[in-house]
Amino acid sequence: MMTDDNAPETEDLRAETAEGAPELAEHDRIAELEAELAEAKSAVMYAHAEAQNVRRRAEKEAADSRAYAITGFARDVLSVADNIERGLSAIPEELRGDDRLKGLIVGLEATKRELDAVFQRNGITRIAAMGLPLDPNQHQAMLEMPSDEAPGTIVQEMQAGYMLRDRLLRPALVGVAKKAD
Repeated sequence: MMTDDNAPETEDLRAETAEGAPELAEHDRIAELEAELAEAKSAVMYAHAEAQNVRRRAEKEAADSRAYAITGFARDVLSVADNIERGLSAIPEELRGDDRLKGLIVGLEATKRELDAVFQRNGITRIAAMGLPLDPNQHQAMLEMPSDEAPGTIVQEMQAGYMLRDRLLRPALVGVAKKAD
């Protein structure tokens, strides 16, 4: 243990050491400052990298928000496209030539073409289904049907599926071939 008697001796020893080796004390201080500088530079670089990452994420989220903002509206309009398609397919061929229905048929076909053009302008595309293998990312199998087609091939489309750019809006509801009994 140190006593008060030794305190002056310790101070004298420190003073002598500092006087005897001022370049050592200065060298230690420089090394300490260089280490602090390196640490500060590293912290600034990490902060800068993090700020860039946050900016990139924010830009991507903003771009995605702009690109996919119409998702809800597009899903709602798909039922309109389905109903127009059903209406057109319900008209028998023998009535298509009837002059009394000609205006109705032409109007429905024009509406369907315009709706298809609106879909195209907004990046909404119909998913191909018939004759293709089942893709669970785009198709939802509703039933299996005995068929001569290869098992897993889509043989019936009950409802069209749609994509909004690269995202699924609605899967195609399909019937899939299974091996005939």
